[in-house]
Amino acid sequence: MATMEKAPDERAMLSAVATRDARMDGRFVYGVITTGIYCHPSCPSRPARPENLRFFTDAAAASAAGFRACRRCRADAPALSSRLHTIARFIQAEADEVLDLKTLASLAELSPARFQRAFKTEFGSSPLAFQQAFRAERFKTALREGSSVTAAGHGAGYGSPSRAHLHAKRSLGMMPSTFRSGGRGEHIHFAIRQTSLGLMIMAASSQGLCLVEFGDTEEALYQQLEASFPNAELLPSPQRAKPALEAWTLALEAHLRGWGPRPDLPLDLRGTAFQVSVWRFLLTIPCGETISYTALAAGIDRPSAVRAAATACAANKIAVLVPCHRVLRGDGQLGGYRWGLARKQALLHSEKAHS
Repeated sequence: MATMEKAPDERAMLSAVATRDARMDGRFVYGVITTGIYCHPSCPSRPARPENLRFFTDAAAASAAGFRACRRCRADAPALSSRLHTIARFIQAEADEVLDLKTLASLAELSPARFQRAFKTEFGSSPLAFQQAFRAERFKTALREGSSVTAAGHGAGYGSPSRAHLHAKRSLGMMPSTFRSGGRGEHIHFAIRQTSLGLMIMAASSQGLCLVEFGDTEEALYQQLEASFPNAELLPSPQRAKPALEAWTLALEAHLRGWGPRPDLPLDLRGTAFQVSVWRFLLTIPCGETISYTALAAGIDRPSAVRAAATACAANKIAVLVPCHRVLRGDGQLGGYRWGLARKQALLHSEKAHS
């Protein structure tokens, strides 16, 4: 059984009631002494004066104090957040079915408009986008397991091969056949060299750089490349075979040592549509500046998707050139970094010194 969160202090509860903060539903209820009614913090009823409010840990405590449940927000029912999470699990289980907004709203006992707003506040996306994300995940899993594009699309609920290609390309960031192949038929040239931040591997497809990673050994770096492109032909690249790649590694190393700006090199970004939108936004952060994960989510017009934006940063496989090291926690602390906090600190220090 989950442990109930500690009730917030009175100032936080007053603020939650004033802003109708649905995130506080389930953490307390408030009673209004002039009406004798108790409500969830998100209740859309006309706000009462602060001096007329009384706060309780739950509906049972409010009822014991003589208050009756609000019919508008159904304060005696499970908190809105709990209902939304129940519906989210239902959407996940039925991702391959047609689920209309009216049906989902009725399950939450809300109007369609209020359900849409509440769901987006809770999860950072609309119910439709939430369902499409799980469809895409089912589609990707089936492709990885060897299903054809048509069979994987049907199993994920896309209905027709054309719809599978349309929606899956948006979510995968590439054609489904390319994702399924794991890079089959591609030639990926790579080079490993020692840099001021340790061993680095740089790999390029015909479209541009598709991987830049740091590691402790050449074997570990090669394994990372192999895991990213399991079916591609991986070609070690002496200067004569891929002169551009050699020039790119030298340019990046010069930047790492503070001898030049971050090189503007062609990139082959591979990820979900959401991840690619995060990575592209990272490219706009000026050298020597930093932003918070909250600002990053707002920058891609997904202010509620802070955690998802942080996860996209962690999934970035093109170090330095896609500068996820420029994103910090809201309190100014470093936060995480795929290649270690020491490297993140060194990059930020170097960029600030030479910006």
